[in-house]
Amino acid sequence: MRIRIATTEDAEAIRDIYAPYVISTPISFETEPPNVDYFQQAIPERLRQYPWLVAESGGSVVGYAYAGRHQPRSAYRWSVDSSVYVRDSHFRQGIGSQLYERLLAILQCQGYRMVHAGITLPNEASVRLHESFGFRKVAVYPNVGYKLGAWRDVGWWSLDLMLDAAPETVPHEPVAFPDVGTSF
Repeated sequence: MRIRIATTEDAEAIRDIYAPYVISTPISFETEPPNVDYFQQAIPERLRQYPWLVAESGGSVVGYAYAGRHQPRSAYRWSVDSSVYVRDSHFRQGIGSQLYERLLAILQCQGYRMVHAGITLPNEASVRLHESFGFRKVAVYPNVGYKLGAWRDVGWWSLDLMLDAAPETVPHEPVAFPDVGTSF
């Protein structure tokens, strides 16, 4: 398996991976899958600041992971939200773990401190994946969304990428993704 930076040519494969999560599960709170044009615009836009990675196996995209802004207010700029999705035919092959390992390493090099993940509950596989990387459960928003005929809770897990670092009086600004290099 190969992990690389996403391109606009991956938009259709990414849409095909994501659509079943939207249509058949409460994992995504979207109710209609975004079209290919959406992903063709979203990928380069996000890559200006944050990583978006894909996993390829046998020449096909089988999973992807990305990070994005946690909140728009300036003091949040050292925090990101992360997501990972794997093609349903490739579950339990370590693809999500490999994507997250690479994604978290990049985010740490960029200078981000906190990575947050919202998980629609129950979702034991996602909880297990995040906790295996050291994410800790920090909150549950009860009945925050209604999808597929039921109210859904969303749990929030957080990972401090600088937990062992000495506290800084003034942190360095996060580095844009294109400026960290591609040696990951």
